[in-house]
Parts: sequence; C-alpha cells; structure tokens
Amino acid sequence: MRRHWLDNLRWTTVLLVLFYHVIYFYNNKGVFGGIGGFVDDPMKQPQDIVMYILYPWFMMLLFLLAGISAKYSLDKRSKKEYIRSRSLKLLVPGTIGLLVFQWTTGYFNTRCAAELDALASLPPIIKWIVLSVSGSGPLWFAQELWVFSLLLIPISKLDSKGKFREFCSKASTPTIILLGILIYLGSQFMNFNPRPDTLDGLYNLYKPIAYIIPFLMGYFIFSNESIQQKVKEMGKPISVCAIIACIALCITGWGKNNTSPEYLASWLNCLYAWLMILATMGIFMNYCDKTDRFCKYMNRTSYGLYVLHYSILASFGFMFKTYTSMAPWLIYTLLTLIVFIGTSLLYEVFHRIPFIRWTVLGEKR
Repeated sequence: MRRHWLDNLRWTTVLLVLFYHVIYFYNNKGVFGGIGGFVDDPMKQPQDIVMYILYPWFMMLLFLLAGISAKYSLDKRSKKEYIRSRSLKLLVPGTIGLLVFQWTTGYFNTRCAAELDALASLPPIIKWIVLSVSGSGPLWFAQELWVFSLLLIPISKLDSKGKFREFCSKASTPTIILLGILIYLGSQFMNFNPRPDTLDGLYNLYKPIAYIIPFLMGYFIFSNESIQQKVKEMGKPISVCAIIACIALCITGWGKNNTSPEYLASWLNCLYAWLMILATMGIFMNYCDKTDRFCKYMNRTSYGLYVLHYSILASFGFMFKTYTSMAPWLIYTLLTLIVFIGTSLLYEVFHRIPFIRWTVLGEKR
C-alpha cells in the first residue's frame, strides 16, 4: 500500500527548502553563503525568522523519510537493484551532474564571494572543475544519502531476522518522544571550533553523525505501522508543543547565526527539531494521506526541483541585488516566483533531454 502521506510530506519539505534558500540568500545573521543582507544590523531583518523556523528540522526530516523509504524499497527489491537505483538517483547527479550543470551554481557562488578573479589565471579545464565542485550546493544531501544507503546494506544484515526492528515496533509514545535525546547526542559530534584552514566547515555542513541517526531511526523505527499509528495519534498535541518550542527558540536565538555548531547543538534547538519532525509526520498522516494529479506530479518532480533550484536562485538573486535598486520586498517576491516557476520549467526541459536527464536529474527515463 502506498503511503501518500510520506510522498506528500517529502515534496512539501522540498518546497520549504526552496523557500528557505530564498531567505537565506540575503541573510545578515552571519550564515555562510549567499550575498548578504539588506541591512547590517542582524536584529533588523525580520524576514530571516524563516531560517530559525525551518533550518533546525527540515533536513533531518528528509533523512528520516529517506530511511523509511529505504526500508520499503529493500522489501520489494534485491540489494543489487536497490544499490543500482540509489546510485542512479543520488550518486550520478552528485558527481557527473556537477560537471554537466552545477558548475553554473559554482560560477555565481564565486561571484557572490568575490573570488571569481582568483580563478582567472587557471586553465579552463581546472577552472571548470573548481566551479563544478564549488557548485555542489544542496547536492551534499544526495552525496551523503548515497553513502548512508550503501552503509544500510551491512547494517541491515546485523538484523537479518528483523528482531531489532520488531523490538523497535513496540516502542511506547513516551519512548518515541524521548528518542529526541538521540538527536541531541548526534548534534554533539560537530566541530565546535572549526579551523578555517581545514575541512572542518565541510564536516559541519555534512554532519554525518547527526544525520545518519534520523536515517536509521526511519529505517528501524518509523517504518513500522505501529509506530506510525502512535505518531498519528499524537499529531495535534505534539504540534502545539512544537509551536511553543519554536517561539521560545526564535526569541532566545534571534540575531544569532542559526547554523553555528553552538546553536545547533543547544538542547532547545534539538528539542524543537524533534518535536517538529514528529508534528509534521503526525499532521500529514492525519490529513494528507491521499493523492491527486497535482500531488503525483509533485512527488515525481520534487527531487529534480531540489537538484536544479539553487542555480536559478543564485543567478537571479545575485543580479537582483547587484544590478537593480528594487526594494527588498520586491526582490524576495520576484525571486520566490522565479525559483518556484523557473525551476519547474527548467525541470520539464531537462527531463526531456536524455543525457541531461540521466546526468543531472538521475532519471533513467
């Protein structure tokens, strides 16, 4: 039986990622990337509140949903078929796709960081590779998810008879809520004093320990029907708790860099993240476990939108702030429309070109 709530929550979260990046691109809270805010005072750009609301939980939720989907996929496919499909969907866009298309994102990333001139003396082939790597952007998610998907094969063999998963299926509602402690513990494995001359910043971006935990929780725990039923029943009350935690986090954290290790590892940030993950799953199980033509389309295209959107956002976002004098509210409005509509149109074009479809979108047909 198809879990429509799972599909709908996944593509809805992807759309939130797109909107988050519109706000993030002009943030003035010290978050790495983007082109900078419209005012210098971090206390005086209220639209950045979107980052505080979304960032703590939406990527963890995507990893958890991916863990659930991995379990269902392995139930109906051989391990070889599973690895092949994951490699096509995740590894190809996260490697070959960088060279084919994502170098455009790298170009505008270096323009935003005023580093493009430093590449001028490089041979074209080297410059292309550098731009491609720097243009990976949101595809860190695909790269990391591919690694997790491969690790799942030997991990699942440790529970080949399904006894651990069966044990997990008996978790009570309080136990499910207390699983948030694992989210807190995972966040403690970041580099709290990243050194600029090392790969510490990249490690803090990928956060492998913090993200593999919800992925495995999705596979072993939340793929169980009994657990999903408990989450469904707690949907409304846990949503109220999530809203309260969100308000408390936004008030206490406003003006801070919401992606700093100290901020992400705080108990309040982790509490809000976990409550929000449970709340969104519960709400979608209760009210969005259905489909129609639009939902089917979004489910089919959402990954492609995720892969393509940042190049459009970076190019138009850079030009709007650099070459126009439009008011900030108009820039946000236009950029949001362009990202949502333009990315959909670009997907429809790329989806029809065989080589681009395979390399950039990870689609065989």
